[in-house]
Amino acid sequence: MSFVPKDAVAGEEVVVVETNLGRMVFQFFPEVAPKHVESFKKLSSDGFYNGVKFHRIIPGFVIQGGDPNTKDKPRHLHGTGGPGYTVPAEFNEIPHTKGILSMARTSDPNSAGSQFFVCVDRVPHLDRQYTVFGRVIDGLDVVDKIVALKRDRNDNPLDENPAVMESVTVQTWPLA
Repeated sequence: MSFVPKDAVAGEEVVVVETNLGRMVFQFFPEVAPKHVESFKKLSSDGFYNGVKFHRIIPGFVIQGGDPNTKDKPRHLHGTGGPGYTVPAEFNEIPHTKGILSMARTSDPNSAGSQFFVCVDRVPHLDRQYTVFGRVIDGLDVVDKIVALKRDRNDNPLDENPAVMESVTVQTWPLA
């Protein structure tokens, strides 16, 4: 039997991403991706994502963030950083639809680290190729604002209008 995401319940841990464009709340799927959920929550609790930018925005596809290099490294290094460890693939049957939270990786299926993406549309070619580990349960309007930012020909948001994760924290649902 396949896992079907359910509404968040009282007392469940979620991650709140406060950006300069608004707030997103991520619900997790530990039933299908326990290692990815654990890693994301730990990085969030440690302040790893604070100040990190969404460095890749592609309308009709995804917004991607989670690279610590976006805080202070040259643009050509954005998209190359991570936490110093990798998480093994936990591919599952959850489809990549709008609002789905999934882990970015290199061509090596077991190379996920800290970079993640949020789908802005249905992207079926990612199904069972990337680890889905959560979804946006509040703040899809913020996802829409980020994907609408002006970008260069390499899908990088322009420097004058970055989307920055100002704080990323683990909290309890429902939010106070």
